[in-house]
Amino acid sequence: MARKFLYIVAALTALVIAVLFALRFWAEDLTALALVPTAKFEAQPALAAQIYDDPAMWYARPGVGDKDLARWHPDGFVPASDAREHAAVFFIHPTSYLTRDRWNAPLGDVESRQRAELFVKAMASPFNASTEVWAPRYRQAAIGAFLTADPQATQALDLAYGDIRLAFDHFLANVGADQPIVLAGHSQGAFLLTRLLHDKVAGRPLAQRIVAAYVIGWPLSPERDLPALGLPACAEPVQTGCVASWLSFADPADPSMVLNGYAHRLGLTAERAATGGFLCTNPLTGTIGGTAEAQANLGTLVPDEALTTGKLVVGQVPARCGPDGFLHVGDPPQLGPYVLPGNNYHVYDIPLFWANLRADVARREAAWKP
Repeated sequence: MARKFLYIVAALTALVIAVLFALRFWAEDLTALALVPTAKFEAQPALAAQIYDDPAMWYARPGVGDKDLARWHPDGFVPASDAREHAAVFFIHPTSYLTRDRWNAPLGDVESRQRAELFVKAMASPFNASTEVWAPRYRQAAIGAFLTADPQATQALDLAYGDIRLAFDHFLANVGADQPIVLAGHSQGAFLLTRLLHDKVAGRPLAQRIVAAYVIGWPLSPERDLPALGLPACAEPVQTGCVASWLSFADPADPSMVLNGYAHRLGLTAERAATGGFLCTNPLTGTIGGTAEAQANLGTLVPDEALTTGKLVVGQVPARCGPDGFLHVGDPPQLGPYVLPGNNYHVYDIPLFWANLRADVARREAAWKP
């Protein structure tokens, strides 16, 4: 019996080693196998023209009171009473549809909606010094759309973008005609935001109203992507009408999955995106590149185990823009179990620098002039 038990332990140990080995060397292939949809893409009609009149189509918007998820604050955080900003914020949440049964999330999907609500609380809340934060629901592409070059992935993202564009038109129709605007998105939301900037801002009068565009968690090539957005990179802390972007990794960093996923998508100029040399805004300084020690971090949002709340921890995480264009945060900070392969802190791009992002928005809005 003892020998049999030892055989079982040895077999299980070998299995664990084999799984870890596979994850180390074939992580991308296994992830794609698990997440790329197997169903055929289903073309769907555009949403009704007036659908975003319905408050239920928004995770955050003015006038919905306690249902506005962007109004959340970390435990113990007390916003300054005189820090109300007059810019209107349009925020696009990241991917929360993690299954492979279809290419786009149905609006009624419960699990993806619950995840999106958590994302909006954690990621749109740094912008809530503004009295107007708008965060639409949309038929997002499945996470697997970013793991394949299958043309169906492009169709899925086009469908998602159609919803976002419609929501943005509603947003513009309901904010002040001369009101300054902050644009923000993370991951899929950032990818869709690049298209929105290209189609709605670049070369248009609206560009004069942009305080800043925060394209976070999606790579931006300064040579191929940025010129198509119609706004320069944010080179100075008080610069306005500019783009900020970063992708967070702890050390040692392995960004190969991000690079491969980025290469699956065509750039805004219809060229295959280049890999490497991305725009890196240091969120601790508000400038391009450079290094800032942890003391400059005004507050990292550390979630609780249930992901229902969290607290700010000051001076925990540094930030250094590497020559590869990625933002390095030093030794892996302990924020939770959702770190991706390669020490990729993608899920935490905004929580890592929650308080600094809030300060960055306030600083740029104060400097904005019509």
